[in-house]
Amino acid sequence: MNKFRIPAVTALLLTLSCATEQGNKTSVSLTCEQPSFLQPGDKIALISPSYYTPMENVDTAAMILREWGFEPVVGANVGKEYLGNYAGTPKERLADLQWALEDPSIKAILCNRGGYGTIRLVNMLPESVMQKQPKWLIGFSDITTLLGMATRSGVMSIHGTMCSLLARSKGVDMSSTLLRDILTGTIPEYELPAHPFSIPGHASGTLVGGNLCTFSPILGTGADATQGGDIILFIEEVEENMSHIDRLINTLILNGVFDRCKGVVLGEFTDCEANLDFGSVEEMICSYLDDYGIPVLCGFPAGHDAVNLPLIMGAPVTLDVTDAGARLAFEVGGFRKAVWTQDAQAEVDDQEKLDAEKQRKLIRIIDFVKHYNGYRR
Repeated sequence: MNKFRIPAVTALLLTLSCATEQGNKTSVSLTCEQPSFLQPGDKIALISPSYYTPMENVDTAAMILREWGFEPVVGANVGKEYLGNYAGTPKERLADLQWALEDPSIKAILCNRGGYGTIRLVNMLPESVMQKQPKWLIGFSDITTLLGMATRSGVMSIHGTMCSLLARSKGVDMSSTLLRDILTGTIPEYELPAHPFSIPGHASGTLVGGNLCTFSPILGTGADATQGGDIILFIEEVEENMSHIDRLINTLILNGVFDRCKGVVLGEFTDCEANLDFGSVEEMICSYLDDYGIPVLCGFPAGHDAVNLPLIMGAPVTLDVTDAGARLAFEVGGFRKAVWTQDAQAEVDDQEKLDAEKQRKLIRIIDFVKHYNGYRR
């Protein structure tokens, strides 16, 4: 009988070989529960899982949440600083996250800002904590890690504006009001104009992804939502040059991520240096995606630019891309609201024009005062 046994080392090598050959094809099941919509008076926890946030921003965001009819509750460790940038030690940041997830009176969790640091929490938070009491977790940028953890735990979350941006916009911009709408039960159906690099097609799948630099390092971990089968992958980035983005896209290719994609949504690529011979980041990424035969929506206004429209991560979505435009719809409970994304950009343009006119008026007043004082002397 011994001559038929495979030595342990050989068996291990064969196992690793099979895992490598099949690695690009393996996937996990993603079926996410939709948290309950919020009611007036519900509590929203404000936490800082990444970088430090000035307390004046937190206080302003809390005031806006009160105006929306909710009760903000600030995490015990919010306001702490560690090593210059972090909002406390990893254990302190984890403690606030775990408190917000486990407290039954908390109905949603709004992150104060991104930055860096959530990768330290991947192996520190048990998956079951997010599963026990599903609630809306909101954020973007470095919070992409937590959104991936929520999706892998079977809970939908929201890629959307955070406290720092709420404080800046006073909560009246479309990015903020659509977030409020989702929390209270009105779901946007996005309609977008045509984009020169979009690839036409129809697809359905589970929406995953976020900031490329944030979700790429966690590939293969329990926070990696791109391991799901039949996914619609959302990608955005900020202040990374094309060569670095190209390296990360190839990392996704080598890990079989696009083999599992039914479609791709490209968001904003803000302040990304064009150090390769492409007209845009979208053109560069689509040069790879052409080979996959899947629809690609370019120019979705979400990420680090002035407009950051909310996306429900872990939700089943349908994606329709044509030469005339595109549509992204969430197959979840709630009322439906058609949203033309160009309205959000027009809103920002109008505000910038208003701010510029205010600045010009201020300069004219100052010049008049200087002239009057000079004449008076």
